[in-house]
Amino acid sequence: MMTDSTFTPPTATPFYKDHVLYHAIDSFGTPSVRAWQFSGWKAESMSWKTGCYIHAGLSSTGPLSLKGPDALKFLEHLCINSFAKFPVGSMKHAVMCDEDGLIAAHGITERKAEDEFEFFAAPPWPLQRLAGTDYKVEARRHDDYLFQIAGPTSLKTLEKATGESLRDIRFLRFRESTIDGTKVEVARIGMSGNLAYELHGPIEDGPKIYDAVYRAGREFGIERLGWGTYLVNHVEGGFPQITWTFIPVPGMPDAKAREFIGQFFKISGSVDPADLRARYRTPVEVGWHRMCRFDHDFLGRAALEAEVAHPKRTVVTLRWNPEDVIDIYASLLRPGEEYKTLDLPYAPNVWPQAHADHIVRDGRPAGISSGTIYSYYFREVLSMGCVDVDASAIGTEVIVQWGDYGGRIKNVRATVARFPYLTEGRNSDLDVTRA
Repeated sequence: MMTDSTFTPPTATPFYKDHVLYHAIDSFGTPSVRAWQFSGWKAESMSWKTGCYIHAGLSSTGPLSLKGPDALKFLEHLCINSFAKFPVGSMKHAVMCDEDGLIAAHGITERKAEDEFEFFAAPPWPLQRLAGTDYKVEARRHDDYLFQIAGPTSLKTLEKATGESLRDIRFLRFRESTIDGTKVEVARIGMSGNLAYELHGPIEDGPKIYDAVYRAGREFGIERLGWGTYLVNHVEGGFPQITWTFIPVPGMPDAKAREFIGQFFKISGSVDPADLRARYRTPVEVGWHRMCRFDHDFLGRAALEAEVAHPKRTVVTLRWNPEDVIDIYASLLRPGEEYKTLDLPYAPNVWPQAHADHIVRDGRPAGISSGTIYSYYFREVLSMGCVDVDASAIGTEVIVQWGDYGGRIKNVRATVARFPYLTEGRNSDLDVTRA
């Protein structure tokens, strides 16, 4: 594999030639080929702390356009968010539940016009709920690219690529710009936790835009981020994610749901694979109830309202004991059955996945662990815990039962830590006009 220092990229392809590919199926069931790795997971995982990255792996996930006189009414019916204040040019993290208050879909939603909205990276739940209704809404899926540029030098990179100041774009806002004479949409949003942006536009413009941004960012330490490292930022930055830290409730009977999930997800973990509830989440369990507003009627409102009043579980970061982690690797060098391998930089190192490990406290069940990563930046193994409220205080000691159901289990000591774990320079707090 060539390195950046020896490779001169061509101008016609967004992925170049020095990468590893893998096949995936997106949330609409469409096969796709994505870049798994470029410079290696260490360099790529450091990129959003020391420079920036460009990630193209989300370009096959939408967007889904909803347009028509009832578009806003339909969104209000679907989402826990309030749309009372949602001006054109702004974005929301829209969260959708089923009747039982379980998360069925989530994703960034843009308001393009008074009667037009776009969902990014949201599964097909909106289409399923729209079918057979009387809402006057036209739904259309676009074949667009979605590039994320994230890290402390992301703004410098994009300002060089566009040739203009972008400091007027506030968090959760977007506007048009141009790169090499081609229109692009620049949005201030990302998954790294710190300063981050997205670029959107027609897929046919993608190679040219990707190449221009990558060239502009070379002097600012840009890395091309593959899927083999991308999900590390979700745990560091504190972003629970459908298809990784939990799975969407599919809105079908359990028997069909198991068949569907078994077809599209890798089911793993010490929790019985038949236990689907351990792999679902509610907005309360991932901390998203804070964006909920009970100023409108929406699907799952009664269940969510009851849970907000009496929450049982919440989201935390878990820091794994280094000695127990070392013992997992040491088992590879001993005779007999080894422990389940802790892949680097995240485990299991497959996507999409439906992983769930038991969390135990004082010998009793206390929650579910998923989204296990090795943070090269913090030099720690971390996971995202959905834990009982009385076990959520920072410093609480628990056990993560690492392994697969029916196989050898390693009891890993873990400590409840801050959530989100990466707290420096949060995108929502940065005033880039003073940078």
